[in-house]
Amino acid sequence: MAPDAGKVRIDKWLWAARFYKTRGLATDAVAGGRVHVGGQRVKPARDVRIDDVIEVSRSGHSPLTVVVRDLADKRGSATVAQGLYVETPESVELRERDRLMRKMAPAPPGAGLGARPTKRDRRRFDDARRGGG
Repeated sequence: MAPDAGKVRIDKWLWAARFYKTRGLATDAVAGGRVHVGGQRVKPARDVRIDDVIEVSRSGHSPLTVVVRDLADKRGSATVAQGLYVETPESVELRERDRLMRKMAPAPPGAGLGARPTKRDRRRFDDARRGGG
């Protein structure tokens, strides 16, 4: 899948590797500083080369660190996309630790309510807050 001259724009590669759903989202992420290559912030037009280390920051999650193994400028199947990179062992360990921490975290307030409160439920909550009965 390697294009000619062995270089691809980072926004295209991130889209082809399925880190982002659209190329526009990939471009915005790179321009917004959420993607680093070799520890340096880059622009969307920067070329990615094989063996580059890319760190992708995702909101609410730990950063994902991958090593480029192949280049692609067209989006293919998920199995092809998985072959474009290898996640570093440190990144896998950090991601697993974050998953366990989220799993062990207490449920947010109101999560046990299930459905949306009815008007009657809201009145009861308001009365309880005011100290009425």
